[in-house]
Amino acid sequence: MARDSDYGAFMEKFILQPSSSSQELPLNGLTFAIKDIFDVDGYVTGFGNPDWARTHVAATTTAPAVLAILRGGATCVGKTVMDEMAYSIDGEHKHYGTPTNPCAPDRIPGGSSSGSAVAVGAMLVDFSLGTDTGGSVRVPAAFCGILGFRPSHGAVSTTGVIPMAQSFDTVGHMVKYANLGNYVKDKVPSLKHFEGIETQEYNITSLVALSNAMRLLQRIEFKKNHGEWVSTVKPDFGPGIAERIWEAVRTTDAHIDVCYSVKTEFRAALAELLGEFGILAIPTVVSPPPKLQTEATTLETCGARAFSLLSIAGVSGFCQVSIPLGMYDNLPVAVSLLAKHGSDGFLLNVVETLYGTLKELVEIAEN
Repeated sequence: MARDSDYGAFMEKFILQPSSSSQELPLNGLTFAIKDIFDVDGYVTGFGNPDWARTHVAATTTAPAVLAILRGGATCVGKTVMDEMAYSIDGEHKHYGTPTNPCAPDRIPGGSSSGSAVAVGAMLVDFSLGTDTGGSVRVPAAFCGILGFRPSHGAVSTTGVIPMAQSFDTVGHMVKYANLGNYVKDKVPSLKHFEGIETQEYNITSLVALSNAMRLLQRIEFKKNHGEWVSTVKPDFGPGIAERIWEAVRTTDAHIDVCYSVKTEFRAALAELLGEFGILAIPTVVSPPPKLQTEATTLETCGARAFSLLSIAGVSGFCQVSIPLGMYDNLPVAVSLLAKHGSDGFLLNVVETLYGTLKELVEIAEN
């Protein structure tokens, strides 16, 4: 059960020590938390739902993405609350309680990596691991005022991570300060040059069609992964999530070929637009975090609007960093930078270069 003293961020606490005690390891002395979607040897991976935890046994291995961080010298302090079966970007939880947004306690924290974002935003850990399929790292990072990195699809191993929809699943990082990105840069493909930032207007009609294709493909893949379990166990899901999951279970693949064509064509078009060293700057989300206990249908509408932007990286498989830009009307604001597939190191270099200047400009604007 999540604990109020820790902003409700944690499912359970434990200590996983680094594999080596060398003071020279890049993450020596740092702590991190992991979303309850990553396997840890000896622990049940709960996937955000008590019925899932009840019907599954403890993992016998630890996810490589977690092991890599342990080898880097950091200490894992526990698993964090996540939205049920990773099928939400809201962060409210019927069973385990909603993690408290440290930037705006009366607002949702975002999901599905809700606890991971809250743990970092509340400075309970130095950084955390989450997953991002449709926006599950970027949204809570934006809502909680921290940096959130969605790597290029396939750049970080998803072995030992419960799949939501494999064509979109990524292992993402959440940090409070940009300099922690140095470690991430060493773990993903890197390009060393920077020539400029591309500025383009986007067509909202096209983005809606893109997000519809992404959501349909995710439903189909989710059904293949978990439809039988959902239909057999009939779990007790929270409002909003229940409707979304059962819609996926009932989905047919009648339009799947068209959706995959959209995916392929969009990735090629965006790659041509950005070239080797172009960057797309967009808002991370289209609106501030909604208030807690907002009606489910209203949240669904907000989520649909958010996917118009989130689907750009989701469908293309490109890498994206959400950067906090301070507060406006006492609510967090974020912008995202997006670069082509495989340009993760290049993008993180750009963020590190720009971050100090952005912080200064934000402080001037806020004052």
